[in-house]
Amino acid sequence: MEFLLSYWYVIVGIIAILIAAGIAIYHFANLTSNEQIQKVKEWLLYAVTLAEKELGSEIGQVKLRFVYDLFITKFPYLVKVIPFEKFSQLVDEVLGQFEEMLSTNEKLKEYVGSKEGEA
Repeated sequence: MEFLLSYWYVIVGIIAILIAAGIAIYHFANLTSNEQIQKVKEWLLYAVTLAEKELGSEIGQVKLRFVYDLFITKFPYLVKVIPFEKFSQLVDEVLGQFEEMLSTNEKLKEYVGSKEGEA
């Protein structure tokens, strides 16, 4: 009983985090398949941008693995239903969008550290 009184705020915090995670999963599960894929693509755009910033250019397979590792930690339940080949296709789609954004957005170029002419 003393433990509960001493660490009540930790227990309340953990319960709040679990409830928030449950609500997020519930809302994501209630989206249509197309909406779910769109949400994943939005997150993949972030992950591709981060991979470009962290790893630079000319190492596509390493960046793909970096993004996949991030995906595994962010969406562990989707790893079981999305094969790597489909994941790679999604990343390719997002890369087109990223390259377009990179060519038109100077702030993004500065963020990822891209030189003129690189993508």
